[in-house]
Order: sequence, then structure tokens, then C-alpha cells
Amino acid sequence: MAEKSIAKTASREEELKKVSRAMLMRQLLPAVGLVAVFIVFNILTKGRMVSKFSLVMSQVYVTMIASTGVFFIMTMGGLDFSQGSILGMASIVVCMVSKVSIPLSILAGIGTGAAIGAMNGFFYVNRKIKSFIVTICTMFLFRGIIKYMTSNSPVMGDIKLTMLGMNETLKMVCTLVVIVLGLLAFRFTKFGIHLKAIGAGEKAAKYAGIRTDRMKFLVYVLAGAITGFAAFINAIKVGSVTASGGNQLETQILIALVLGGMPISGGAKSSFLNVIIGSLLYTVLISGLNMMGLTTQAMQLVQGVVFLIFVTVFADRQSLQVIK
Repeated sequence: MAEKSIAKTASREEELKKVSRAMLMRQLLPAVGLVAVFIVFNILTKGRMVSKFSLVMSQVYVTMIASTGVFFIMTMGGLDFSQGSILGMASIVVCMVSKVSIPLSILAGIGTGAAIGAMNGFFYVNRKIKSFIVTICTMFLFRGIIKYMTSNSPVMGDIKLTMLGMNETLKMVCTLVVIVLGLLAFRFTKFGIHLKAIGAGEKAAKYAGIRTDRMKFLVYVLAGAITGFAAFINAIKVGSVTASGGNQLETQILIALVLGGMPISGGAKSSFLNVIIGSLLYTVLISGLNMMGLTTQAMQLVQGVVFLIFVTVFADRQSLQVIK
């Protein structure tokens, strides 16, 4: 009996070691992929990836900021396909209000994003409609409004807004502030613990005393507000908003997070590094493909293949469930 007990213990220890190694590989793969993709594209573009590194980095700010809010949503098991429309609407508001006051335009953009996020949260929480259905509906609704508002001509921002776009330090600092605040909130407060608990099992989270409905609503408001702030960065970068403002941002965010190792089902395996590494990896990938002169169709094909590979690797088949 003693020999059997020792054998079982040894077998369990070996299984735990295998699980630990597998988890370590999952955590390291996105970072290794980022370095590998950067090196490969630097070789294929004959060093242009390094020589134009600052230009490459300038493309990451909006995606990284907006990905922060969506990361919180995905951690609790939801989705948000309205992010592009939120960015477009908030960018229009920022440009319009910038003619009155730049600081006021920032607050107006954040308020616009939060209001749309509150709409998503209301129908998701109070009307019990699946998150992806609600956000797809609001995506089309506000995309139509954006096209209507920009049908005659682009919505132009104040000249002072455009001048801010030349300040790369400002955009970098704004991005770092959002990332640091998001990291601190997720890693060192109950906010992150509650999000993971809801993603792992909403019923269990309720029994643990977490006000799940309130948390879900507030997270959608927060995600909208964060994207509203990203709209300010987008507005100073472009200086105006056209009918395509914010178009496909939701797809970019989803791909970026999955490339960063984000589990599709959210939960305890979510890590804030998913936002940072994923946004950088996506930006490097797209910039590299552009530098190689690939057509839009070829770029979409490559993105689809890479996305499928990472989904296959990071989909947690044991806890995967229908999106909430």
C-alpha cells in the first residue's frame, strides 16, 4: 500500500510539473512571438523596421489604450464589437468641442464613450441580452450616425488640436498613464479579482458576495470611457474624422488581445501583459506587412492565419463556454 501511495504521489507531482511547464510556455509564447516577428520583418524589410521604429510605435497608442477597456470586458467573459463606433463618435465630439476648449474636448470624448458604454451595459445587464449581440447592434447604430454626420465633409478639429498631434511625447505619456492605472487596478485591487471571478464562474462569484450585475455594467461604462480618451489621441493624430473613423478597431483589438495570449473565455488566466504584448505584436505585424508592400487582401490573409494559430493555442478547451 505504501508503495502504491508513493507511486501516486510521484505521478501527481509529474503531472503538476507538466502543467506548470505548459502554463509557462503559454505565458512566454506571445513575448517570444513579438521578438521573432520583429526580427523577421526587420530582415525582410532590410532594416527598415529598426530605422523607422519611432514611426512604428506611433501606430500603437490608440490600439493599446482601447484594448485596456476591452481586456477588462473579456476577462469577465464578455465581448465588445462597438469599440470602433465608440472611437468614431467620440472623435467627432472631440473635434467639435476642441473649437471651444481642448481640455473640455477631452472630457467630452470620455463622456461620449462612457454614455455609449452605459447603453451597452444597460441592455446587457438589465435586458439580459448577450454582450456580442448588444454591441453588434450599437456598432451599426453609431456607425450609421457617424456616416450621416460626415456625409458632406469630414468633421475638422481646431488647429490647436492638430498641433498637439506633432507631440509624440504627449501621446506616449497619455498611453503610459492609462496602462499604468489599468495595471495597478487589475493587479492590486479587488477590481481585478472580481473580474476574474466573474469570468471563471458568474454564479460562484455571486455566492462569494460579488455584485456581478453592477460590476458588469460599470466595466462597460469604463471601457467606453477609456476608448473615449483614445479618441482624443486619434483626433490629434488625424486632425479630422471621416466616415471611416474608428472603422475595424474592434477587430484590431480582438486580434491584438488574442495575439497577446488572452484566453477567449477570460477568467483567472487573464494577464494584463496580454494588452501590452498583444498591441505591440499586432502593430509590428501590420507595420511589417505594410513595409513589405503587401496588398490589403494579402495582409488580411496573413492576419487571419496568424489569428487562427493563436486562437488554437490559447483557447482553454476545459473552461471554454458560450460568450456571456
